Amino acid sequence: MVVSIPALKQWYHDHRDEVLRDYFTFLSFPSISTDPSHIPDSRNTAEWLKAYLQRIGCETVLWETPGLPVVFGSYCHAGSHRPTLLIYHHYDVQPVDPLNLWKSDPFKPEVRNNQVYARGALDNKGQCFYSLTALRACLELSKKLDLNVKVFIEGEEESGGKGTTAILKERQAELHADHLLVVDFDIPDSKTPAVTLGMRGIITMDVECSNSSIDLHSGVHGGIALNPNRALATLLGNLWDESGKVNIPHFYDDVQPFPREQLSRLDMRFDQESYERSFGVKAYAMEPGFSILESNWLRPSLEINGMSGGYTGPGFKTVIPAKAHAKISCRLVPNQDPSLVGKRIAEFLQSRAPQGIVVTVKEHHGAQSYRSSVDSSIVHAVAHAFEEVFNQPCRFQLCGASVPIVVDLSQASGAEVAMIGVGLVDDDIHAPNEHFGLDRFELGYLTMGRILSRLAGETA
Repeated sequence: MVVSIPALKQWYHDHRDEVLRDYFTFLSFPSISTDPSHIPDSRNTAEWLKAYLQRIGCETVLWETPGLPVVFGSYCHAGSHRPTLLIYHHYDVQPVDPLNLWKSDPFKPEVRNNQVYARGALDNKGQCFYSLTALRACLELSKKLDLNVKVFIEGEEESGGKGTTAILKERQAELHADHLLVVDFDIPDSKTPAVTLGMRGIITMDVECSNSSIDLHSGVHGGIALNPNRALATLLGNLWDESGKVNIPHFYDDVQPFPREQLSRLDMRFDQESYERSFGVKAYAMEPGFSILESNWLRPSLEINGMSGGYTGPGFKTVIPAKAHAKISCRLVPNQDPSLVGKRIAEFLQSRAPQGIVVTVKEHHGAQSYRSSVDSSIVHAVAHAFEEVFNQPCRFQLCGASVPIVVDLSQASGAEVAMIGVGLVDDDIHAPNEHFGLDRFELGYLTMGRILSRLAGETA
């Protein structure tokens, strides 16, 4: 049975209050995966999801990992001759700091101007819950969905996913699918649908410069001991040349030009005025010779994500710190090896350190870039569903961010991938006052409902 948009809308109208109550309950769990003190909260979130999926008709288990559990649900009653769809989400969220900038409690959802304010309102609990709501609606409306559906909801996306990734190979049989939907992406604006065909990879690392065994008095030792803050600032400043290109030897060796035929099918429009209004950005850092979107989508980049050293509290403390720290990351494009890039950065910093300064580089999680085919059957199904719901042509785009598990999950499942979502760049994910419009929650629900219905209507 194909479930129509009017039927999906009526179901949502009839169940809206219940859906939102469950959505707000989901948002109330402080499932911050980077903070060990929230491990119990994360596990409670997983247990709640397991119970919810069972309630809507899925067989559900928790897969234990070296870290936080994966919630795996399945509805596989259509038979082996029918297609199988695997849907990816994550239930963990970012920390809420700085808490004083939130206008309401980040774990007590509040609706203002039809926007839900809470940590995870969009990323990824909001997108996860409209997806599960669509699955529930289709199961109830169709009586028997002629499609096998698997749901994979991890708890470590915001903290690197090492525990989750570790179990994928042993779970290949359960994960096997024809199609994989990664529902964790954005659209250009609230009226324009788009399928994301690729995202960049990532490598992150901590850098430490050390000199003395203790913090030193800057009057007694100033002019004698080299300040690690100064050494670190100089080293970091040398990561780029005067034109703004990354200065690491061989950094660009494996970067391949993006095929011109594929580039012509991407929507490369960028509203710079709107971007500046939304974020207040006035200074730009495009790679020389490339446009804004080319620099973000098609080229690798290197960023300093944080720096610290010495005293940074109220008032003043005149010290030369024993150590200075920085967190840096690279976004990578196809053919770049995260480990190799990390090694080259470490060698660059250590080889240029002033005599006596000890530079320690600790590499964290890495993930490769991923690109989907615009001509795959899942991309076609998603694009048509978007166009039905939005009544607008569907665009194709790339993403400068990273979802580390996509490559591994695609390989483990053997599925073709489409990356979708209805987020907006100004939903303030990872920032105070993260929010998600209830109108887009419904649009996401309708789109997922039509995707499920379209795939269920596929001929064998």
